[in-house]
Amino acid sequence: MLWACILFPQLALDSILRERDDADAPLVLISGPVQRRVLQAVNPAAAKLGLRAGQALTAARALADGFTCVEADPARIEQLQQLLAAWAYRFSAQVSRHYPRALLLEVGSSLQLFGPWPAFEARLRQELAELGLRQRIVLASNPVAARMLANAHDGLAVTDPNETRAALLNLPIDRAGLPADTREALMRMGLRRLGEVMALPRDALAKRFSAQVQVHLDQLFGLRNLGLGFYLPPDRFEARLELNFDVESHQALLFPLRRLLNDLAAFLAGRDCGVQRFALHLEHHEGAATVLLVGLLAAERDAAMLFELARGRLEALTLRAPVRTLRLLADDLPAFVPQHQALFDPRAQQSQPWEQLRERLRARLGDDAVKGLRAEADHRPECAWQGAEQGAPGTLLVAPGSRPGWLLPEPRLLSEAGLQLLGQAERIESGWWDGGDVRRDYYRIETRDGLRGWAYRDLAQPGPLWLQGWFA
Repeated sequence: MLWACILFPQLALDSILRERDDADAPLVLISGPVQRRVLQAVNPAAAKLGLRAGQALTAARALADGFTCVEADPARIEQLQQLLAAWAYRFSAQVSRHYPRALLLEVGSSLQLFGPWPAFEARLRQELAELGLRQRIVLASNPVAARMLANAHDGLAVTDPNETRAALLNLPIDRAGLPADTREALMRMGLRRLGEVMALPRDALAKRFSAQVQVHLDQLFGLRNLGLGFYLPPDRFEARLELNFDVESHQALLFPLRRLLNDLAAFLAGRDCGVQRFALHLEHHEGAATVLLVGLLAAERDAAMLFELARGRLEALTLRAPVRTLRLLADDLPAFVPQHQALFDPRAQQSQPWEQLRERLRARLGDDAVKGLRAEADHRPECAWQGAEQGAPGTLLVAPGSRPGWLLPEPRLLSEAGLQLLGQAERIESGWWDGGDVRRDYYRIETRDGLRGWAYRDLAQPGPLWLQGWFA
């Protein structure tokens, strides 16, 4: 088995920066009691001002100004770690959150699907960068070794027990995950590397230190197994994003909306499903939240597509009050079937599949503006074509091209100048039983511009041609 450890060294800070559109501005993460606020983490812009983690907030304010302070939020970090576990589940069925700020993945069985480790690792790094997260990745032959080696390495890949042991023996003691008192005692003894510790008699270590130290060392070198609990994806997605200030315009909501939908897409990819309906709650300072419902006719999980659909509906919404928080809920998560595509796609590069175009039109124009057509068992064209919901089955099959796809709301008088009649007339006599009796001769016509239509003469009142519809 091969285990990859993905360590997120700045997870708390990244959980804030990924939600801001001014990530390059000086920002610090603070924690601690009100009497003594401490800088927990600083971004690069704040570091250039001379700020550093562990510094008192009062000292930081005396040293520099113009930086933003954000309170560390454990709930936000937990939500992000849940999302990361769902994302990693896409690559391995054995994903563990045993260690904080880290994911353990068994990837030995995944290499046949995702390619050799260098390509697999590059894909993991690219997707995590798109999620706005910094990472360190190490591959080792057991999960404890992978996690501890990630303390001192990034990009290390040791694929067999002997290579793993050699890398561990060279690991600094302060990076090996030992308890603080054990680490200090070993360093007072003049030991600096884990290999020096392993060279000591086992019985002497057992007498001097607690049994947990020996258990940890055995797990580190693969002599004992670590009992891991594995992640199981939930049946719904929920994410909440607090905004930096009251937002009154749709444009300012687009950046946080995109981030939420990117997270939703990562979750869906991990569960190998799509979303057919989700709700965006726009929470205000007072009163009930404004709820924006987004429904699709088929399951989708492309982040760009979901964003376009949500943006189209959001721009048509009137905000009754400034927005403080965005909350995204999705519990209709059916199986996702990728669209079938030919090896050589004849469509132009900029053209879209019909399903995506249909959803864009519904988002822009409204659900009721895009309808399907259903053929009914009636010879009269105005009665045969009936509007229907997309995908609703009809009661009658119609041969393609036998009837026009576009019927005019009312027949229109047609000048016969320059018209060409194509073929013989088709007579329709029907409707005597419901008072809508018609007797008509229908002709396929072609205009001088090359347009093809469907026109008729009324046999009850012989006269000119009346245009009923157009062929595609």
